Amino acid sequence: MTKKICINGNNISDKKSLYQEINRVFMAKEDWKIGESLDALNDLFYGGFGLIDGNEPIELIWTNFNHNKKLFGYDFTMEFYQEKLKQPNVFSTKIIQQNISDLENGTGLTYFEMILEIIAEHKNITLITE
Repeated sequence: MTKKICINGNNISDKKSLYQEINRVFMAKEDWKIGESLDALNDLFYGGFGLIDGNEPIELIWTNFNHNKKLFGYDFTMEFYQEKLKQPNVFSTKIIQQNISDLENGTGLTYFEMILEIIAEHKNITLITE
């Protein structure tokens, strides 16, 4: 049986609220929350903690999808990378500069596209947008 999970895009207005919504939906029964990172989101979709038990079939319904897609588009992604550049002891500035260049050239992914790519990697998850 397919488990239906809904992300309410109306609750999302920035990166912090994105992960608050993810935690509200997926981690409600846990005594800990995932951090604000794409790696943590990817780990969550593998299952084994939170709402996803494992490789079970999931229908991930994302409401207000188009608004969220715009919100985490080019401008957000550029700011995301600029913030990473301020932490050269944590992030590779060479890689971040390449990501910025790719984004400027139209070949890089926006933050939202990275989220969609992560979801697509999990074949048990079907994304439904509203």
